[in-house]
Amino acid sequence: MSSQTSMRAAARMAAVAAATLFCASATMARAPAQHEGMPIAWAAPAPVIPVTTALLEPITLPARVTPALSLEPFGLSVTHTGPLAARWRILQPLLAREHAMVAHCRADASACTPAAEKFAAIVTAGEARSGIARLGEINRAVNLAIRPMSDQAQYGVPDIWASPLMTFGSGAGDCEDYAIAKFVALREAGMAAEDVRLVVVRNLPAHEDHMVAAARVDGRWLILDNRTMRLVADADIVDLSPLAMLESGEPAPPVVAAVPHDGVGFPVDL
Repeated sequence: MSSQTSMRAAARMAAVAAATLFCASATMARAPAQHEGMPIAWAAPAPVIPVTTALLEPITLPARVTPALSLEPFGLSVTHTGPLAARWRILQPLLAREHAMVAHCRADASACTPAAEKFAAIVTAGEARSGIARLGEINRAVNLAIRPMSDQAQYGVPDIWASPLMTFGSGAGDCEDYAIAKFVALREAGMAAEDVRLVVVRNLPAHEDHMVAAARVDGRWLILDNRTMRLVADADIVDLSPLAMLESGEPAPPVVAAVPHDGVGFPVDL
């Protein structure tokens, strides 16, 4: 190769090197704005820093802030009211009798009625699980065991709150029948009274009142709804507006009310 050719080749290489350096410099100049915190593979190597004892000491991270947990589902405040209390209190003696029937059935299979046998099987399956798995087991089993039917079609009256064995005897019910069956099954399966609620809500898309069961696990209230097999935290539900909550006190459980949504007041017909 002639000296002139060598000089031209060297000039071309220098031009390519200069162009490459210019592109790299421009990209690095933009990098903090476009890729904040992202490593750049072709960046100049960092200077070698000698390892010292201080660098090996653990780093103290700021304490994780735990969000405040709701004492009641949907953040309901404790305000006692009467319009829904009558129906719930009337049901209590029947629930007490059915509790004894289910206990007898679980102890002696020959003493089971068909309804008690079906319900006791759900309780036993839920009892064998814990935490969210228990809720999921009972929610799914009750949803599958009952077919939707209005009180008018089933009983010939606009509204009845049926006990679990009434519902399992017919195999049909409306939203509050699902919710009451789940509420009782959760209690029978071992959940504490303070961790289980019935909640009357407004189904906003359907413009109708609705009832669901709520259960607290690890400080979170999860909603058991006959419209879905999924368990959803109350804070994540946007299509339901709380109206009232039924507590599990005996012999006269109180009703805890929420401020009515959009002028929807009481009494609530379910």
